[in-house]
Amino acid sequence: MTLLTLLQDTVTSVTDTATHIAQTTAAPKQEDLRFGDLLVKGGWVMVPIGILAVLGLVIFFERYFTIRKASRNESQLMSQVRDNIHRGNLDSAMAICKNSNTPLGRMLQKGLLRIGRPIKDIEGAIENVGKIEVSKLEKNIGIIGIVAGIAPMFGFLGTIAGVIKIFYDISKTDNISMGVISGGLYVKMVTSAAGLFVGIVAYVCYHILNMMVDKVILKLETDAIEFIDLLEEPSK
Repeated sequence: MTLLTLLQDTVTSVTDTATHIAQTTAAPKQEDLRFGDLLVKGGWVMVPIGILAVLGLVIFFERYFTIRKASRNESQLMSQVRDNIHRGNLDSAMAICKNSNTPLGRMLQKGLLRIGRPIKDIEGAIENVGKIEVSKLEKNIGIIGIVAGIAPMFGFLGTIAGVIKIFYDISKTDNISMGVISGGLYVKMVTSAAGLFVGIVAYVCYHILNMMVDKVILKLETDAIEFIDLLEEPSK
């Protein structure tokens, strides 16, 4: 009797183990959350957000290298211009400025063309050229600021549109289970995350470029003052 009971317990244990293994094997494997799939599920709003991201990056790198080129050290140019002015060789000084093809070179060239006129006229001419050069450096930077402002708005728009669709589907199917609501909502919130990410990156890029431009402006103003002082030396 004891042996029979022992056999029954063994059979029951083996059966339970086999059943557990079968259930574990048959259980569907949970899908991994892939970044690319989330972007696709974000819907049509991801298209303008992606366009804004590409536009912002293209403008940033184009402006970054342009401003960086304009901010290079021009101490050699100033030294050559100073030497030629001291020797009275204005034509050579203007040729050097023209060949430099830099904002400072164009400012100094305009100042050299005004030599013989009052200092105030020379200062005004240099200042006007400086304003033009700064406006060239700031070209399209404002677009990055616009991207930083409207990208999050597109993200929120996508989320709101997704929530409206979820509740519309609930009103039609009368299915208000948490799985239906949360499953659709987390996908639609991807647009908010994407919009905020693009907006933050654009905001940082916008201020980086503005700081670079401010640095160039300060350098141009310093060199312009040095040039004016150089022109006033013979009259002292």
